[in-house]
Amino acid sequence: MQKKLISFTLVILSAAALMGSGFYWGNEVGKRTPEVVVAKGVTNVDGQAPADFRTFWSAWKTIDDIYLRADKIDGQARVYGAIRGLVGSLGDPYSEYFNPQEGKKFMEDVQGNFSGIGAELGIRKGQLTVIAPLKGSPAAAAGLRAGDWIFKINSTSTDGIQIDEAVNYIRGPENTEVVLNVFREGWTAAKDISIKRGRIEVPTVDFEMKNKFAHISLHNFNGNASKDFYGALKQAASNNAEGIILDLRDDPGGFLDVAVDLAGWFLKSGTIVVSENDKTGPIETLKASGSADLYGFPTVILINKGSASASEILAGALRDQAKIPLVGETSYGKGTVQQLKELPDGSQLKLTIAHWVLPSGHILEGSGLKPDYEIQLSDDDIKNNRDPQLDKAIQVLENIIKK
Repeated sequence: MQKKLISFTLVILSAAALMGSGFYWGNEVGKRTPEVVVAKGVTNVDGQAPADFRTFWSAWKTIDDIYLRADKIDGQARVYGAIRGLVGSLGDPYSEYFNPQEGKKFMEDVQGNFSGIGAELGIRKGQLTVIAPLKGSPAAAAGLRAGDWIFKINSTSTDGIQIDEAVNYIRGPENTEVVLNVFREGWTAAKDISIKRGRIEVPTVDFEMKNKFAHISLHNFNGNASKDFYGALKQAASNNAEGIILDLRDDPGGFLDVAVDLAGWFLKSGTIVVSENDKTGPIETLKASGSADLYGFPTVILINKGSASASEILAGALRDQAKIPLVGETSYGKGTVQQLKELPDGSQLKLTIAHWVLPSGHILEGSGLKPDYEIQLSDDDIKNNRDPQLDKAIQVLENIIKK
């Protein structure tokens, strides 16, 4: 069974279907019987390949010979540790290894329900980072912001932590509290933020009229997004909206096909939305196939640090192909595809296998999208219920209409 998701990492939600957005699930069940594995390009002969296993086996034997508690160590645990180190050597925050017990728990998490704080997490420059707090979530209510660095979880340091480890520390029974030690750009010191866990219900789309413009906020690219977006467009039409402000701030992404579907409202059929490239080059090009009813309609898109993956693909494609301007802050920069593979003993490897490329050739991973009009939103703005980013979007839209 394969399902493509392009949002980032794990959302700590009640509906775990939103977890792991950004993953290309290729869950292949391996054979349970022993098999011979041939690793090409590996040799014990000096100078003939980049890997020399003599050092590895020498270390193994040295542990057996002189380690104080050698009689108590588990050989299989050493193998799992070696594999974990192998994946860690890739330097890719999205690639991980799960031993059989961890792999089973990981799959249960993806398919089940649990309580959490309602925030999507990632690793940025080696540090646990908030991609986006979800609207109406305990995380948002407690003041967590996109781009916040989490230094500690209940006094446990996050140095070197993996995403799934962080999720396990943060989630817990409903109505219990978790304390996050957080640092934010502009602060002089980290602060503790206490958040009460709960079951999260996140709205997909919000609609309001701003003067003569339809302000449509898309909170995630889930299975209801296309239908709910259509509903918002009907409201815009009934209000005789003269333009659209598509708000993708703090939208961590979701299903790839939803991003392509929504692009079809703004782009002519057959227009390239995004390409998927692996290490050999392009492997798939996705194109718009909708009605293009909004092609040429005055539109502005809002983005910020919490706009990731599907949000970035949609915003980037509409700027590249329809010249729709972006307002706000540089987006997160999540543009890779992961595949989950099951190993013969039930272990799981989650590996980055491809990345997304916009029609302009821009690679999203790491760099994100730089807005055409960069406007910051400060803590003071939020405290006083000001939104200079939205104000700028309205101004840009008015100028588009005048022209």
